[in-house]
Amino acid sequence: MKTPDSRFYCPQIAVGEFDLDENESSHAVRVCRAAAGDTLQLSDGNGHYADAIIVKADSKQCRVRIDSFETAGTERPKLSLAIACLKDDALEEVVFHAAQTEIDTIYFLRTDFSQEPKNSDLHKLVRRAELKSLVSLKQSRKPWLTRIEGPVEFDKWLSAYEGDLVLCDIDGQKAAPSIERPTALLIGPEGGFSPREIEAVKNFNRGKSTPISLGKTRLRARTAAIVALGKFF
Repeated sequence: MKTPDSRFYCPQIAVGEFDLDENESSHAVRVCRAAAGDTLQLSDGNGHYADAIIVKADSKQCRVRIDSFETAGTERPKLSLAIACLKDDALEEVVFHAAQTEIDTIYFLRTDFSQEPKNSDLHKLVRRAELKSLVSLKQSRKPWLTRIEGPVEFDKWLSAYEGDLVLCDIDGQKAAPSIERPTALLIGPEGGFSPREIEAVKNFNRGKSTPISLGKTRLRARTAAIVALGKFF
């Protein structure tokens, strides 16, 4: 039999027997009540899937066997989200929703007007965001895990980035551009990017820079990120 409709994360999928980590083992055995002989659907977030037979149902070290695995028929997504650091729990909220879509990476940017989360260790925030991305991978049943990177200074990120840029601008075009190469969707903080940063994006010369409009109303940054992603899917 199969466990309930749930995917489990396994960073390395290969033929043979091995143990799931404690988190996935607990979810399978304690939450889903899986037993020896049951089948778990595994994903490694790198385009591979497998049906694994439980050899030993242990909530701390569930042992499974893979006889064969599949590879996704699509390439890794080319679209990424680059968003300014926001206050409170806004970044986690954005990751929770955005990572359910097929995007490659979410970059956290320190911009001229960005606000760091109140009384928060950004390393802990990044770790929580990574966990939310992992949950989204399993929930959405997509083949690719959305990576979390940063926080990084805007100027440093832009100087190293290779690909196209899409900037949300009220005077931009209505339709999203087609994605033919790595593309980063830029979302500023509350109040937007500074004039200096906007000019740097417009003068970017290692790829195309396209402004798109999200409508005539002023949106919160966390809202703008989801609305903007919706233009691509």
